[in-house]
Amino acid sequence: MADKEKKQVPLRLSKSLYDELAQWAEDDFRSLNGQIEYLLTECVKKRKKNKVRRESEDVPDAFERGGE
Repeated sequence: MADKEKKQVPLRLSKSLYDELAQWAEDDFRSLNGQIEYLLTECVKKRKKNKVRRESEDVPDAFERGGE
């Protein structure tokens, strides 16, 4: 991550989601916090990539399509 400053964000998760993420983090040899940050980073990268593709193809985003 280019920006080294970290922001603290309170996060509430259901027990089942917490348990799934904790197991996934353990499987990937990450802390739970590290796993959540990794997953969010990957989602943002994917969103940016899709946005570039949509703009180049002139495809409306989900908001313009009615929130699909």
